[in-house]
Parts: sequence; structure tokens; C-alpha cells
Amino acid sequence: MKVRKAVIPAAGFGTRFLPATKAQPKEMLTIVDKPAIQYIVEEAVASGIEEILIINGRNKESIVNHFDRSLELEYSLKEKGEDDLLKQVEALADMVNVHFVRQKEVEGLGRAILYAKAFIGNEPFAVMLADDIVYNPEKPCLKQLVKVYEEKGSSVVAVQAVDPSCVSKYGIIDGEKTDEQIYKLKGMVEKPCTDEAPSNMAVLGRYILTPEVFSHLENTKPGLGGEIQLTDALRALVEEQEIYGFDFEGVRYDTGDKLGFLKATVEYALRHDQVKEEFKSYIKQIALTLNE
Repeated sequence: MKVRKAVIPAAGFGTRFLPATKAQPKEMLTIVDKPAIQYIVEEAVASGIEEILIINGRNKESIVNHFDRSLELEYSLKEKGEDDLLKQVEALADMVNVHFVRQKEVEGLGRAILYAKAFIGNEPFAVMLADDIVYNPEKPCLKQLVKVYEEKGSSVVAVQAVDPSCVSKYGIIDGEKTDEQIYKLKGMVEKPCTDEAPSNMAVLGRYILTPEVFSHLENTKPGLGGEIQLTDALRALVEEQEIYGFDFEGVRYDTGDKLGFLKATVEYALRHDQVKEEFKSYIKQIALTLNE
């Protein structure tokens, strides 16, 4: 069955970016000229996704508004002859069907995904974490996972190697490498201590899941941090069906982290047609003032 739907959890408080996120969602913080969540939606569309459900929270109406029509703005741009900007605004509202559901309590990634059960039905689906932006214009990260799903017919999680000292920040897979980029999973551990990690291959923000995961999420007890962890449900699911890890190609930015957000901003600016040359000159000037 084709992967047509994607779920984007976006109900968190964004506490690592306070006070900026006191009154605006972290997902709407801008990287050059787009909010972070737009990069995620564009990757989904480029990967063949037709329907997106964003799991929203309180005080996040700006996300809803961003993907809706803005007739007043469109009229103003048309009157001023700003045709290029008008096309961008219209394309944003028309590029994919985006739906929303509000998560009443923030109780972990697993609980957030449960809100999508009725939307997904009996189909395989993608989960895309809004904090993880992956740059690969030729082969979008999610599209790479969809291809593996189509070959294997089983759930697939995106993985990349991380420094062993950082494994406690991630879900870590325990698996057997079956070819250059694919691991057959035996299990997963959520944020293990360095000496308890089964590997240094971390799950990084992209999943293709079969609908059977919902029954395991419904029976998963609160785990690390008192939250319902997707990792725990996947650990149960792998006892019933195969799950694969795919070492994807692309540059991943953790935009939920201040340094990761700054890296994404700088590197996307250096790729941006309108500002890259001037920005490159500015970066070179700044570099000259830095002490080693």
C-alpha cells in the first residue's frame, strides 16, 4: 500500500527557545525566510505525501494560519504587482492538504501519534519530527525511507551515526547491518547511558510505520520522563514484524537546539539565491575577527 499520509507532531512547548517561544510556536521560528515547519512540509510533498496531519497545541494558531489562504494578503500583493510573492503565498496554501488536531496534554511522542489513529486508518504512514530538518534536494530524506518501505513492506526508521558520547540524547537501535545502509532491528533503547547503548546509530526524526503500531501505543505505559515513548511501542512491534533502520543521505539539523538552529540558518542562507553572495562576504569578514 502506498504511503500517502504523514503526521507531524508540533504540540511541544519549545522550552529550549524561551522566551522567544512564550508567544509563538518554535515550529514557526524562521530559517532565512521560511518557518522551520515549512521545510518539513515541503519535504513531505517532495516525497509523494498527499495528506498531512499536524498535531497542534494551545497558542499555535499561527501554524494553522500559515498553511491557510490569506485573501487580504493575496489581494494586497496583487494590487501592488508583487507577482512573485503572490505565487509563493498561493503555492503555500495549495501544495498539500493539511489537517490539524489539538493535543490536550503533552505526554510524549507516542501519545501525540495516537491522536492520528483515526486519520491514518489502516494505512502505512510517515512521522516527521518538526525539529529535524534534513537537507538533500536531490533525494529528500522521507523519500529515501518510502523507497525502503516499498522494497521491504515493513516499518522503517531513519538513522545516522552519532558520537558515542551523545547517545543519551537519542533513541538508539540494536540491529544487524544487512547491506550498506540498512539495519534489521532487534530492538531500540530510548536515551541510554553511553555504556548501555547497543550501538551509536540514532533514530533521527523520520519514520515510516505500519498501522499496527497504534495497538502497541495504546498499551504502552509511561516510560522515560513519565511520557509515552514511541521507542517503547516500536520495541514491542519488532517482536511481531520486521522493522528496518535506514542510514539516510543528507545533512540533518536539530532545529530544536540553539546551536543546531543557528547552523541551519547559516547554511541555508549560504544556499539562498537572493542572499548567498552577500552573506558569504559577510561571513568571511566576521571570520577574520575571530580569535582561534
